[in-house]
This record gives sequence, structure tokens and C-alpha cells, in this order.
Amino acid sequence: MVSLDSPITIIRPEIIEFGVGTAERLGKWASDKGYARILVISDAFNATRVDTLGLKGEVTVFADVTPEPDTANLDKVLAAANAADAQLVVGFGGGSAMDLAKLAAVLAGSSQTLRDVVGPNKVHGPRGVALAQVPTTAGTGSEAGIRALVTDPETMAKLAVESIHMLADIAVIDPALTFTVPARTTAATGVDAMAHCVEAFTNRKAHPMIDLYAIEGTRLVGKYLARAVKDGADAEARAGLALASLYGGFCLGPVNTAGGHALAYPLGTRWHIAHGAANALIFPHVLAFNTPSVPEKTRAVMDALGRKTSDDVQSVFDAAYSFCADLGIEMKLSALGVPDSDLDAMADDAFAIRRLLDNNPRDLACADIRSIYEAAY
Repeated sequence: MVSLDSPITIIRPEIIEFGVGTAERLGKWASDKGYARILVISDAFNATRVDTLGLKGEVTVFADVTPEPDTANLDKVLAAANAADAQLVVGFGGGSAMDLAKLAAVLAGSSQTLRDVVGPNKVHGPRGVALAQVPTTAGTGSEAGIRALVTDPETMAKLAVESIHMLADIAVIDPALTFTVPARTTAATGVDAMAHCVEAFTNRKAHPMIDLYAIEGTRLVGKYLARAVKDGADAEARAGLALASLYGGFCLGPVNTAGGHALAYPLGTRWHIAHGAANALIFPHVLAFNTPSVPEKTRAVMDALGRKTSDDVQSVFDAAYSFCADLGIEMKLSALGVPDSDLDAMADDAFAIRRLLDNNPRDLACADIRSIYEAAY
């Protein structure tokens, strides 16, 4: 873990609107800025409620965002963005829509291609269009971040782009937009938000300035996730999760995730398991594995979730597993259609994600990853 006097850079959207009923504030902001041509990037469901954003002028809606988007989906988005010649790009949906909006904002009309910008700080700036993000789930925290992920269908790997030029000018977080999220999706995305916080908190790059958000985001999930799963219209619970998701997004920029996300990614790229569900299934295994390296922080995590444990690995695993399982999350790979013949390839894929595994507080060998998949099977 880094020390208090270690340098760190904190980046936030210039404007963050938060609270029930704030969605329509985006329209006033856009009008005040004089944006007349607007492209909204969304999935099919959220495309039906773009009017909640109060946008005026020539509004084009791209409604074909897919879960775990790949490069082909990005190509469609970029074609739509070039055709719209928008002054403002809006990501309206979950992390997939918001990530594609980031990439559209910097690549549409640019001489750079996706391959040119994969990695950190390769985007040429400044960008020529404004960017707004409006999340409709409480999980990814993508509205506050500077990273975007798309899948390469040939290699089954996530291509990660990181750039300050993908930071939103405004993030509008209206918990009312999450009222319609089904219970199972609420549970999985909520654990994803918590995993962002926990992996940052226990990270080799963990920093006290981020720990503040990480442990509070974890506490919010512990307090409100079960309530939101039980009653999707519980406004206080939905707001608590939206805030936890935002805090998780704050964790991603300067610290990022670690082993849990590395092991979850192959489930999505190879077997199209939703990102939140994959993270929830993996979470207790990696948390328990890491416990010997970060016992005090693990204890703080479990306390924040309302689960008392000892420093014993099995105790931590049992408590974390029950937290997820009690929410109705499927916790077995076999039940999600993953064949055991693919576990070796999945382990190889996960082991190659060094940008995350190198953050993990305890070294994860390829054999360790294979053992975790086997235990989760």
C-alpha cells in the first residue's frame, strides 16, 4: 500500500448533478451551452425514455448498444456519431452505453482509430464535442471515470482506453432512472459497485484519499443493496446505491480494480455473462484469497457490509459468499453455462490482464486463478 505522502491525481467531472428528479437538468444545461445537435448513445430500453432528459434541438438516438460491447458495436456507434455531427454526445444507460459515448466523443471525426488509443494517455486532445453521462444502473461508476472498455472478438480480450479527454463535462445521476432495474440486475450491479470499492481499498496502489470513498461506498452497498433488491421503488435505497456506484467510479481513476475484475472479465468476453454477475460470483473467492495479505482492510470491508468475521480465510469466504447468495445471485459457473473444459483457457486469459493483476495485494499465479475457477464451478 502506498503512504499518505505518495502523489495522487484526482479527476472529477466539472459538474455532477445528483438526486431524484435531476435527469431533466441535462436539457437545461445543454440549452444554456447552445448545443443544438445532440447524439444520445443508449440501449433499446433506455432509448424509449430519452425525453426524461429534457433535451431540445436536433436529437439523434443510437439505440443499439449491446451488453459487453465489442469493436463491431463501437464501429456502428462511430458511424452514427459521424453522421449526426453532434455538438454534444450523451451516454444514457449502463456502463456499456457510457463507455461507447466516451469513445465516440474522442474518435468521431478524428484521424485516430481505436487501435491507436488503446492504453493510457494516447488520445489526442482536446476533443471537439461535449460529453454528458447519465447512468441508469448503479454499478459501473463509468459516469465519473476516464476509462472505456470494448471487447476484441478475435482475442476475447478487453481493450482498455484511458484518457483525461474522455472525462464527462457533466454527470447527471438520477436514482429514479434505476427504479425499473430488475431485482437480479440490481443485485449484480450493486455488487459490481462494491467490488470497485473493495478492490481499490485492498489494492497495492490504495491511497488514503481514495480509501475514504472506497470504504463509504462499501458501507452504502451493505446498507442499501438488499433493500433495493426487495423493493425497487425504495428511493432512499436506490439513491444510496447510486452514490456507492459514483464513489466506486472515483476509485477507478487513480487506483483501479485488481484480481477480482481480472478473473471476472473472461466470463463476459468468452461466455457473455453480465459484468456485474461475473464480479459477484468471483468476489468472495478473491477477497478470501487476498485476506492473508490485507487482514485489517478485509475486516474493515466485512464490517462495512455488516458481516462480522475473523481473519480466517474460510470465515471471510463464507461471509462474502452468503452476502452475494442472499441477494439471489447465481454463484456457480456451471449454472451459468460455462463448461469445465474452458477453465484453463479462462485462467490463461485472466492471467494475461496484468494491468489489474499487478494491483492485487497478493500475487495470483495462473494455477491460483485456475483453482478459484474450479472452486467457483
